Parts: sequence; structure tokens; C-alpha cells
Amino acid sequence: MCGRFAQQRTSSDLAEIFDAEDLADDPGGRFNVAPTDDAVVVVQRDDRRAITRYRWGLIPHWATDRRIGSRQINARGERLASSPTFRAAFRRRRCIVPVDSFYEWRRTGATRQPYRIARTDGRPLALAGLWAGWHDPDSDQVVRTFTIVTTTPNELVAEIHDRMPVVLPDDAWRRWIDPDNPDVAELHGLLVPAREGFLLTHPVSTLVNNVRNNGPELIDPIEA
Repeated sequence: MCGRFAQQRTSSDLAEIFDAEDLADDPGGRFNVAPTDDAVVVVQRDDRRAITRYRWGLIPHWATDRRIGSRQINARGERLASSPTFRAAFRRRRCIVPVDSFYEWRRTGATRQPYRIARTDGRPLALAGLWAGWHDPDSDQVVRTFTIVTTTPNELVAEIHDRMPVVLPDDAWRRWIDPDNPDVAELHGLLVPAREGFLLTHPVSTLVNNVRNNGPELIDPIEA
């Protein structure tokens, strides 16, 4: 799964990397993004690709209570086409969640040690995501939310956890976020573990366990 991540870059930097328009005006510097937080995503609408901010935890359009979103931070790739919660978004509302790294926890007995996982070349990871719009009856506003798609782990991540987010290679970005791409088989073909040698990992401080903590010390390697 994916329960925390870092977005260190500004949205203007991400707009340049993903060839998108910056609608978020986000300063970055976030090392501990948690479920229900707003975060930067890349979306495509018609011919316009944009960097914007959505809330983490997908609320399907038919939901009667926003609290369902806190349970939908991840979507299993194997079930996207059949899940009532995710299948509509999988067809037309796919996004990219750009992160500098994500965290995963390895359990050893009663101890849970956090690890940071990032690209070996330092570029942002493009995580496969889905988004949805939900009408909030209390505020009469449309709340846009997202979830991160997961798959089985590669050899590196399997040492830590039994799931990992889908990391899209650069040449798959356009195919994933294109809302007019009808090729479900092709889309499912992207929901695979990251290739070996693409990622690196190291243990980090348990400071990341507290959502109130935020700072570059959270990604510093420590002795395991």
C-alpha cells in the first residue's frame, strides 16, 4: 500500500517536468503528506494537462458521507474494472500523483520501521492514481479527491511490504491520464511492479509516524 509520501518540489517545477499548466501554485516542501491531506496531482481534461490540488482519499460520486474517503486512499490494481468504488474513475478519470518519495513500514515483531523509497536518479515518481468529484451537500461544493493504485511489490519493496504503488514509466504518462484512451487491456498492462534497479530504499526516523512532523530530516537515512 502507500500511506505517506513526500512532495518536495514546487508545483511550477512539476509543471515543467510533466509539461502541464500550473493551477496549484503549491510551494512544495512537504515531507509527510498523509491521508485526507490535499496534494498535487496531474490531470488531463480534453487538450489541457494541469497540475492541481485534490484531497487524498477517493470519495465516489454516489457516496452519502465524505468519511468514506479515509478508507479509499489506495485502490488495488487487480480490482479497478470490477470495483463499484473505482471502476468509473478507472474508465475516464485517471491521474498521476507526482511524489519525490513514499514511505513504507516493515514489521519485525512489535516494531514497525519506516523506509523511504525513491527513484535512483532523483527524479519524481509518477504514481498511478484515480480521481473523482463529489458534491458535498453541506457546502454545496464539488470536492475532488484521488486514490493511489497499488500492485504486487518488486523484489526491493517485497523486503518491506506485500504491496507497492504503481510507478508509471515516463513513456506511459500520456497513455495513463488520457481520458479518451479506451484500451482497458493496455491500461491494465501498466499496473505492474516497478522494474528492478529503478528504485532505492533506506530506513528513516520514526518521526515520520507522526503526521504533525514535516521537514527534510524525515527523509534522512538512519542505521537500521
